[in-house]
Amino acid sequence: MAEMNRVFTMETVPLKFGWGALDEIGHDLAALGLRRVLLLTDPGVAAAGHAERVAERARTCGVEVVVWDGVRSEPTDASWREAIAFAREGAWDGFIGLGGGSAIDTAKAVNLYTTHPADLMAYINRPLGDGRPVPGPLKPLVAIPTTAGTGSETTSVAVLDLLERKVKTGVSHRHLRPRLAVVDPQTTLTLPPAVTASCGLDVLCHALESYTSLPYDRRPAPADPAQRPAYVGANPVSDLWAAEAIRLGARWLARAYHEPGDREARTRLMLAATYAGMGFGNAGVHLPHAMSYPIAGLVRGFRPRGWPGEGPLVPHGISVALGTPASFRHLGPHAPERTREALRHLGGDAGAVAPEEAGAALAEWMTALLRELELPNGLAEVGYTAADIPALVEGTLAQQRLLVNAPVAVDAALLEAVFRDSLRLW
Repeated sequence: MAEMNRVFTMETVPLKFGWGALDEIGHDLAALGLRRVLLLTDPGVAAAGHAERVAERARTCGVEVVVWDGVRSEPTDASWREAIAFAREGAWDGFIGLGGGSAIDTAKAVNLYTTHPADLMAYINRPLGDGRPVPGPLKPLVAIPTTAGTGSETTSVAVLDLLERKVKTGVSHRHLRPRLAVVDPQTTLTLPPAVTASCGLDVLCHALESYTSLPYDRRPAPADPAQRPAYVGANPVSDLWAAEAIRLGARWLARAYHEPGDREARTRLMLAATYAGMGFGNAGVHLPHAMSYPIAGLVRGFRPRGWPGEGPLVPHGISVALGTPASFRHLGPHAPERTREALRHLGGDAGAVAPEEAGAALAEWMTALLRELELPNGLAEVGYTAADIPALVEGTLAQQRLLVNAPVAVDAALLEAVFRDSLRLW
């Protein structure tokens, strides 16, 4: 019998948080010894004036910031290559990712592939890519989130769509983690309600999945410490971050959605995103996130109401949320006490629920929230039918980096049942 793991790791980034934190960015860049920096963002964030605000503050401290605003929502292998090609034309002391997870993940990729050049698939997670370890440290990366969602400012993961294969995947390595996170809730005031809902649901799902992931001491010990993955499983430290993120997200997400100008709601939701990133960035996520990759990658004609931009798209938070109720309905019996505790953190009446029924109760709680946030009623409303389930199952099985975090072994039969239950939620 394999020896079980007895060690967990906890890593995160130095963090600056609060209203107006962005105004100190010049000092922060100079303190890192940076003099010429490439800032990567998307057109919407640039149009809101955030990029120019960063560049102006940097100039006052003798730091030159060059802005590249070509990041696309839900990055692809093509958009990563475009950003990397631009970055290779200049010489940079470091990088800034300004925006949602798309911008921060793109900045992580640019930092990786310009510091340690290789074919794009070299570092992509197996089995879709080669899964080559990152050879060594990267240049300083400062992450500035403008959404309360991905928590990418604290994590060691960068995600992208592989266009030809119609699936999401990514790169995962501790060297990708930013050197500094500057989190200013004021930047989220301009978010449309639909974006607030999608990003906030990503927060809740991060926290719920990391809290219920397979614990670190129920996993085989690595052959050598260098092989210990970034996602080590639920552990006493990640549990603290995840539990608080669940409580904050459950209390403040709907309020931020209905009252976009509410400063307290924006601040609390931004805290939830940061806490959740600290939790799942070490413990890991599992089934809902693994399902979300093919849900987003195989989309045909759907475009969410109130979402900026053009073209078919299932935003990341929505693609995760649509699989969450059925996931916990099926996984709950395999982690009954943890699932009941997660329900209690959400504010559900966990004391009235038997442990084996906690998954169904959590699914009911999440479904009610999805209805309040006016999400599509299941996968059928984003264009999927029962005929698509085999392809969705295949795409999910490719996400073994995430599936191994589930509290029970995930096979095709389980996935088929979960996808079938996700076609309609109410």
